[in-house]
This record gives sequence, C-alpha cells and structure tokens, in this order.
Amino acid sequence: MLNFIKDQVRTIKRKDPAIKSTMEVFLYPSFRALLCHRISNFLFRYKLYFLARFICEFAKRRTGIEIHPGAKIGKSVFIDHGSGVVIGETAVVGNNVTMFHGVTLGGTGNEKTKKRHPTIEDDVFIGSGAKVLGNIVIGKASKVGAGAIVLNNVPPGVTVVGVPAKIVRKR
Repeated sequence: MLNFIKDQVRTIKRKDPAIKSTMEVFLYPSFRALLCHRISNFLFRYKLYFLARFICEFAKRRTGIEIHPGAKIGKSVFIDHGSGVVIGETAVVGNNVTMFHGVTLGGTGNEKTKKRHPTIEDDVFIGSGAKVLGNIVIGKASKVGAGAIVLNNVPPGVTVVGVPAKIVRKR
C-alpha cells in the first residue's frame, strides 16, 4: 500500500501542473478512488464481494468516480477531474494511463462472454466524456479524443476522435 501511495504522489505531481504541494495529492478524488479500489480489489479477489462493493460505493459517493472492485488497474494511473468516470468489472487499465472526467469504460450490453469491458494498454490518454465500450483493446500510447465513442479496437500509437471514433492521426 505504501508503494501505491508513493507512486500516486509522483504520478499526480508529474501529470497535474496545478498541484502546488505534496499534501494536495491526498485531496484529489483520483487518489482517494484508486486507494479505495486497491482495497476493494483485494477483498474482491478473496470473494468478500459485499465488503468490496461497500468500499466502492463509499468511494463513488465521495469522489464521483465509480470503479468496480473486479476491474484491474495498473500503476501510475491518473484520473483528472474524475467526476462521472465509470470503470466496469472486467475492464483492464494498463500503466501510466490518463483519463479525464466523464470517461466510461463499459459494456455494450450485447456481449456474450465473461469479458465485457475494454482493455486499455499502457500510456493511453482518454479525453473528457469519451465512451469506450465492449470487449475491445485500446493500443499502447494511443489517444482517445474528448467525447469520442469507441466501439472497435484501436491500434497502438494513433489518435481517434468522433462518433463513432475514427483514426485521425498515426504516429
């Protein structure tokens, strides 16, 4: 847990130019939501589902960020202005991912497999209000524009925007 806290302090200080002191990190909704997720994910993996969900619900009400305890979240993840972020049960979020408020990593409701939510690879940026839906993969170092709706796999290193999302820039 101490390693997680140190990592989050470094991540938030590096990614948010508005931060003026280390103590401010502890006020960030992203920090509190991800800390609660670490605890709830541990409980979820040991089949303590009610307690895991209880902690998630507490965090959601306090931060506006809803992360299912079954989601897998990597290191150095930063959720800036986190209100309205939703991360589903089978979502996988890699390392060094940045997402802004209103992002949804959700299902489409049409999935017939256990894996219903997206996989976000390392070093991905997801803009405000983007919806990434279904069992799809957002490739390493890609960018998803604000308000985009992504329903298909995104190759590594590209930028996608629009409804539905289309590639507008390749590395």
